[in-house]
Amino acid sequence: MPALSWQKSSYCAQGNSCIHIAATPRTIHLTESGDPAESILTATPAAFDALLHVLKKDTPRG
Repeated sequence: MPALSWQKSSYCAQGNSCIHIAATPRTIHLTESGDPAESILTATPAAFDALLHVLKKDTPRG
């Protein structure tokens, strides 16, 4: 597998609590700054889209 190209979330301020994402045509990978090599969540694009849909639906607007 080629090396992943990680991008930091645009919602992240400075510090160690940032989400990083890397994508390939078949997978989406998520990790966080505090433990980038040990805890990587991998999902298909469809599963990741479903997760985002649920998170956006459940986010309070204010």
